[in-house]
Amino acid sequence: MKALMFGWEFPPHILGGLGTASYGLTRGMAEQKDLEITFVIPKPYGDEDQSFLKIIGACNVPVVWKESSVEEVERTLGGIMSPVEYYHYRNNIKYDYRRIGTNNIGCIEFSGRYPDNLIQEIDNYEAVAGVLAHSLEFDVIHSHDWLTYPAGIFAKRISGKPMVIHVHATDYDRSRGNVNPDVYRIEKEGMDAADHIITVSNLTRQTVIEKYHQDPAKVTTVHNAVEPLDFVDELHKSERKDKVITFLGRITMQKGPEYFVEVAARVLASTDGVRFVMAGSGDMMDKMVRLAAKKGIADKFHFTGFLKGRNVYEMLAESDVYMMPSVSEPFGISPLEAMQCGTPSIISKQSGCAEILDHAIKTDYWDIDAMADYIHAIVKYPAMYKSLRENGLAEIDKIRWEYAGQKVRAIYDKVLGR
Repeated sequence: MKALMFGWEFPPHILGGLGTASYGLTRGMAEQKDLEITFVIPKPYGDEDQSFLKIIGACNVPVVWKESSVEEVERTLGGIMSPVEYYHYRNNIKYDYRRIGTNNIGCIEFSGRYPDNLIQEIDNYEAVAGVLAHSLEFDVIHSHDWLTYPAGIFAKRISGKPMVIHVHATDYDRSRGNVNPDVYRIEKEGMDAADHIITVSNLTRQTVIEKYHQDPAKVTTVHNAVEPLDFVDELHKSERKDKVITFLGRITMQKGPEYFVEVAARVLASTDGVRFVMAGSGDMMDKMVRLAAKKGIADKFHFTGFLKGRNVYEMLAESDVYMMPSVSEPFGISPLEAMQCGTPSIISKQSGCAEILDHAIKTDYWDIDAMADYIHAIVKYPAMYKSLRENGLAEIDKIRWEYAGQKVRAIYDKVLGR
């Protein structure tokens, strides 16, 4: 079976959980030896792990025919795509996209991020999907998150192949209910056109059914997982007196960073030997810096900026407690990663991962007093810390991407009538 996947991020160049989940799921699915995955992203950098799939950069696929020599193609693509592959795609351009700005070999420039002209990049990505749908052989289309739904729809229209969409989040999660009508329209069109919808939690499944008016029989939950760490034994806490409480993620409205600061102020008012770390970046970061200063805790509250790769796990391993106070979290992989490093986690009940974690502490995101009490207990009572650490490690060991991949394969078989 051949799957054509459309995504927006892929490690090591990621900006959030979407890239982490895309990597984990595809790697888990690669355990099925009869499954070939082609994964399309806007802009690859050439250092992505392609040992278990093929990555195609939308920025390297021509959408406008231009007479280009082999030397020019090689020079422009920088070895990320071969001239033979480039010319194959060029020979399958079926539509007139001269209205779109392209480079010297007819390819569209993509930022590989989430720029101000994101809707324009989504439209351009859709154009690339048209070329790929005419060029590649595949059995099923799999579109990850709303940014790639138009591409999946176009590929389905051209090829007649079934489309599965993967809802990693909805705009109801990202906006706390203040939904962007353009984003909602794209999400709804993708869901309506899909042959099946995968959601990362039952929480998200209910949102899809109720807010986007989808048939429950068409929507299946496949929870996220974690990739086993081959360097976990190398992660150690440094010798220090203070306990460290960590928030790690995008510093945005959805993630509830203000609740973390409020909890920090409560804990520091009554507990000695504790420091708080906010790791990440986002549009609320400056506001959080000011809030920490206003609360008078700036000397015990630290901002690391955005972390990725091994630095994420080193930060989690250094922590004594991980806290995720998300207001609306479709899943939330970071608590699983923290528990994988032996760090007890306190998570919002309003998160998808709360559905599968028995050995994480769960509170309402607004319950500052409860979160502060739990932090105090974990850092002051070694037996509680030890129990959460050991039970968490045992639990996480059973949550594997390979199992999630098997569930996705069953959905493929269903839409293909196998």
